[in-house]
Amino acid sequence: MKSYFDIIALNIREHKDNIHQVMKLSVADLKKTYNGSALGWAWAVIKPVFTLFVYWFAISIGLRSGGDVGGYPFILWLVSGMVSWFFMGDAITGGTNCIRRYSYLVTKMKYPVMTIPTFTSLALLIVHLILVAVVILIFWIMGYPPTIYLVQLPFYMLLMFLFFNSWSLFAGLISAIGKDFSNLVKSFNIAVFWLSGILWNVENVADNKIVHTILMLNPVTFICYGYRNCFINKVWFFEEPEKLICFVCWYLVMGFLSLWAYKKLRKEIPDVL
Repeated sequence: MKSYFDIIALNIREHKDNIHQVMKLSVADLKKTYNGSALGWAWAVIKPVFTLFVYWFAISIGLRSGGDVGGYPFILWLVSGMVSWFFMGDAITGGTNCIRRYSYLVTKMKYPVMTIPTFTSLALLIVHLILVAVVILIFWIMGYPPTIYLVQLPFYMLLMFLFFNSWSLFAGLISAIGKDFSNLVKSFNIAVFWLSGILWNVENVADNKIVHTILMLNPVTFICYGYRNCFINKVWFFEEPEKLICFVCWYLVMGFLSLWAYKKLRKEIPDVL
């Protein structure tokens, strides 16, 4: 157990000593993502907006099942949940390849491995902040100005960032050893999307308590519904303490797995890459 505390202390020290480099690399990661395209950073907004339009059209127009939810148009209900998924979905797949993507930092520069997921997650967070601002503007234009409940958005963003940063460290290390893990993650990412209540209301299966409980234990569902609590449901995070405690437990598990992976694989990573 002492060795795990040593790794935590090392993690904190490496982030503290490299904070400026982490910030610079997060911006560089964004530039690398959109480099070479004529519209540049505009794709950070264009792609999610187009995706939202496709889902809204398919569900509301095609299936004719997108009625109002909680007194809000379906498109707003959809947007308020999807905006968090754009970060989480990219973090699930992108975090898996973050260390391989920046292998030269490990093999040639001896850069601290534990900070690589941090600056890649920060790059996603920058885009996420832009999208959240767009969502707030959309709500405002459609006659739903910001409410006091939006002050808890940074709290949900922090929880989301911490959880998926730990995931990126764990998944990035495992994927660096074996590429099959990356393919596995890409496969179940679709299942996570459809089973997390992003496109449909989990409360629709509330009569089946077992299924409903399992779905609500999903950390992605917690974040998605946390965002909807801010925009639509008007619910404070402390009003549902059991869900928050469950998420914290998942975070502790993910944090332990990331520390375990680093402890087991840190000496092998440079040679494998």
